[in-house]
Amino acid sequence: MPPRFSDSPNARSKSITTVELDTHGILNRHSTKNSAFQVGVSEDKGTRRTMEDAHSFVVDFDSIRGQGFFAVFDGHAGKHAAEWCGSYFHEYLLSCLHASPNIPIPDILNQTFHKVDESLSKMCEESEGKIHSGCTAVTAFLRIEDVEGHQPFLASPSSPTTESPVSGSLDGDEFNSAHSSGAESSGAGFADDSKSKKKSSSSSRLRKALKSLGGGASSSKISASTTPRSSSPSTLKKNTAVGTIITIPPVDARRVLYSANAGDARGVLCRAGKAVRLTYDHKGSDKQEAKRITDAGGFVMSGRVNGVLAVTRSLGDSSMKEFVVGAPYTTETELCDEDEFLILACDGLWDVTNDQNAIDLVRDIPDAQQASTKLLKHALSHHTTDNVTVVVVRFKHISPQSA
Repeated sequence: MPPRFSDSPNARSKSITTVELDTHGILNRHSTKNSAFQVGVSEDKGTRRTMEDAHSFVVDFDSIRGQGFFAVFDGHAGKHAAEWCGSYFHEYLLSCLHASPNIPIPDILNQTFHKVDESLSKMCEESEGKIHSGCTAVTAFLRIEDVEGHQPFLASPSSPTTESPVSGSLDGDEFNSAHSSGAESSGAGFADDSKSKKKSSSSSRLRKALKSLGGGASSSKISASTTPRSSSPSTLKKNTAVGTIITIPPVDARRVLYSANAGDARGVLCRAGKAVRLTYDHKGSDKQEAKRITDAGGFVMSGRVNGVLAVTRSLGDSSMKEFVVGAPYTTETELCDEDEFLILACDGLWDVTNDQNAIDLVRDIPDAQQASTKLLKHALSHHTTDNVTVVVVRFKHISPQSA
């Protein structure tokens, strides 16, 4: 069944709700007793006629206490790609996690971006040209794991079934699910820095794009200043009302922040008051990106791919997929006590402020929602010409087990 979009010309993100503790993986649901982090979200269409941004977050992602997923999607040429990603990207990530539980998380994120990109291209083809939009994306996955990057505290490898609820699944009044195509062959590999694998697709353009990546997916690792600790047994908590089992990790598990982006939506971490950029701006003005595009047979004119698009990577944009690829830049950061909060935002914010200034503006604001609102107002007051969406995640340095 084709996806159903909201009737409004503005991209719609799922409404934000609040509960006391257990979110049951529902999208955009706050938990007031979550002891791991606090999330704030602010958005405005600014001077644009329509809003083409979307956002999403999931508390206790994949039914593990203290985990989280956060994302901002900045649409262009229409709202559809961003709106769709805001509703379904987290489900694709969950599907890839369950299908390949033993591969590194940066590779999981790479798989997820490619699968989402494929699904958007397929949706475009099936719409007969009615849907042709794209979006940049910045995502972050806060994961609880041991020093080897594993989760031995899980009772057994998780795998989605038709009988079991899926963390982050949509409520009944939300869009009809269109992610079945993305779940197919979810164990397949994709390009990394040193090699690539060919994967069949209904679009010849997409096949060419994947071939042309040539190490397009890149990553980096940021170490924490503290020494990782070993794992100890975990606690399981069953919520009989919905049949989900919440895993409470051991007190000595470490927290690792994995980020991935395509385009110029950006993620910035505040570490001891200093801005640490976790993402890479994929723009036509970047020499490395421009070379990748010209090597693939395209050109960059006035900082735009083929004279059209200012970003060189995105999700969707199927008509330009030979050049505007969906391969993300990924980072892996072990959180330490000096890590205070994370800012995810579209270029509507970063066009009018730099990383350190954004950190300085909100560092002394303990409430994540108030911090996101201040950054939004700052962008608008400094005459940004774009839509603005800001997600602030303030970390709490309390054991996940105390939740």
